Order: sequence, then C-alpha cells, then structure tokens
Amino acid sequence: MTSPHVPSVSVDAVPSEFDSSEPTTADAARAILLDVREDDEWQLGHAPGAMHIPMVDVPARVDELDYDVDLYVICRQGGRSLQVVEYLTHIGFDAIQVHGGMVAWQQAGRPLIADGDQQAKIY
Repeated sequence: MTSPHVPSVSVDAVPSEFDSSEPTTADAARAILLDVREDDEWQLGHAPGAMHIPMVDVPARVDELDYDVDLYVICRQGGRSLQVVEYLTHIGFDAIQVHGGMVAWQQAGRPLIADGDQQAKIY
C-alpha cells in the first residue's frame, strides 16, 4: 500500500545497517527503522536493527525518535506504516514508508530474528 503524497522506498533501499543487531553509537546513527507492528508480530520476526513501537503507541512515545535522522517506518504489508508516516511527517519528522513491509523484507531475503528459540518468520 502506497500513497502519492507519502515518501516510500522498497526494502532494497533501506540501509544495510538494519541487517545487524550490533548497536550503533548515537553519533553514528543516520537512520532508524521503526517497526510499528503489534507485540506478537514483532516476537515472531523482525529486522535485527529495528526499533519497535506499536502503531497505537507512537504518539505517546514520539520523544524516543530523533528528528535529525531518516526514519524508515515498516509494518506487515504497508497499511499501518502509511498512517504512521503521514502522522510523523505532519509533526516534522523525515519519515519514509517501507513499501511492502516485513512481508517484502522476508521475500527479499533480508535478515530476520525472533524473540526466544523460535525460527523467525513473517508469513
């Protein structure tokens, strides 16, 4: 799901720094990958370097985000991320929707990790 007035990129255009869970220093961070899916979806599988804030919590937790970096927003397929990008750009963030979401992420072969001992999967 996309919209002509919302910035969007394919999963291939998302920086490779999110393919690793190795922490980057705050000074080195050029971008944030914000996963806005629900907790149970996150636990099943997510990008190693992503930050998790469920969509409904974004307004209350916006102070955890950095206005000075690119903010890539991802959900399962694009509907929630589209809404979150619209909100974040309205309040001054440089937010970009990741087209196709985590389904496209997995299909592209980008790395996934899961909470616990289970194998990571999106679909």
